[in-house]
Amino acid sequence: MTPAKVLLVIFGIIQCGYAGEADVLELTDSDFSTRIGLYDTETTLVMFFAPWCGHCKKLKPEYAKPAELLRSEDPPITLAKVDCTEGGKDTCSKYSVSGYPTLKMFKNGEVSQEYNGPREANGIAKYMKTMVGPASKDLLTLDAFEAFLKVQETTLVGFLQKESDLKGVFLKYADSQRERLRVGHSSAQDVLEKQGETDAIVLFRAKQFANKFEPDFVRFEGKTKNDLSTFVKENFHGLCWVRTRDTVNDFKPPMVVVYYAVDYIKNPNGTNYWRNRVLKVAKEFVGRVSFVVSAKDDFQHGLNEYGYDYVGDQPLALARDAENQKFIMKDAFSVENLQAFATELESGNLEPYVKSEPVPESNDAPVKVAVGKNFQDVVVNNGVDTLMEFYAPWCGHCKKLTPVYEELATKLKDEEVSIVKMDATANDVPPTFDVRGFPTLYWLPKNKSNPMRYEGGREVEDFIKYIAQHSTKELKGWDRKGNVKKVEL
Repeated sequence: MTPAKVLLVIFGIIQCGYAGEADVLELTDSDFSTRIGLYDTETTLVMFFAPWCGHCKKLKPEYAKPAELLRSEDPPITLAKVDCTEGGKDTCSKYSVSGYPTLKMFKNGEVSQEYNGPREANGIAKYMKTMVGPASKDLLTLDAFEAFLKVQETTLVGFLQKESDLKGVFLKYADSQRERLRVGHSSAQDVLEKQGETDAIVLFRAKQFANKFEPDFVRFEGKTKNDLSTFVKENFHGLCWVRTRDTVNDFKPPMVVVYYAVDYIKNPNGTNYWRNRVLKVAKEFVGRVSFVVSAKDDFQHGLNEYGYDYVGDQPLALARDAENQKFIMKDAFSVENLQAFATELESGNLEPYVKSEPVPESNDAPVKVAVGKNFQDVVVNNGVDTLMEFYAPWCGHCKKLTPVYEELATKLKDEEVSIVKMDATANDVPPTFDVRGFPTLYWLPKNKSNPMRYEGGREVEDFIKYIAQHSTKELKGWDRKGNVKKVEL
């Protein structure tokens, strides 16, 4: 390749990289009011950002990618951005922007709503498509119907020749799901004849997910909006769906998740090679255990919860039971091994995986140390009242609490109370404890299964007053009000 051609290729790559950026409107105080209302689209999504903001830097390339695609939609959608630190300060103030990035949707020049959708390219595009025009696309011709089904998304279609109760149910449901579900309807005669339906609702599964274990579409047999909602929930994901970051909350235990290089864009055949093997097992557990496949690179945090930093070329099967306990299929991936793993999961015969630091060789210090593997013995079944702290090593508030906690434990060393701590970043926290920040403290009365969140003060005296009041047995050194008892001479 000649130097000139090399430069041409490099220039082309650079142009591709910036193509999306060029399709995002840059607005300032001087032109925001005029361009936001007069541009050739009635719907505009605006990102208010600051150049130094880390979250903004992460969002910008994802925001740029769908810009050109959305401009060609019918009706078109514009993506714009405003720098709140330079030319857009007044505009950001006008629209009460207090954090970055903030995204707002504008219609005909006025704010219509806050943007609460996904923050990655495909999610942004899908979300914005659902927010413009009618909730259900009217498919006027056979060509329009066939083109509508070619998109790689599972789709709900109403074949509605006449006014009926079913049509009312369909349109109300479509409007309630415009952010989540792709919906269309048709009364065209050629469409109805090809489908063989005149008053029906059908869920069409995306073409790339077609397999021999389940039909490509499912017909709704109910009557009400609630019936339709249940129908979609039960059938949308099929026997084995592809779980993404957008759909992660759609799946509940008991569940088996198979992680590998799931990619329907670059490697659909390889993706379906493994998924078909999961499907073969999944069909035997319908209604009892859910099966999904996930791209290993998209769920590294989930893998870390099972102690995995890396997944090789072979799929890895992990699971959770109805109590949210974790399990690992340790055998090599195969249909037979996956079948056995799911059977043992359902039967309750598997040993749960517990993320844990090593059990301390000695636990004689005033503050006891709990880890994942000894939590039941040190905290739940220790035979005394317990104050439990969940902390993170990097947490400043936790570090500040440490000397107070140690002093408290020393003062109470002769009482029937245990003062315990656990690094919640290195050990699994049992599901009965809701830990969302650090430090989080709980009080566990002796022989009681329900822990109580501690919401009191963080000084030694605060803890002692609380423990004195709530202890199962009155403390030796303090009365129920937390006053030091007088020592009889």
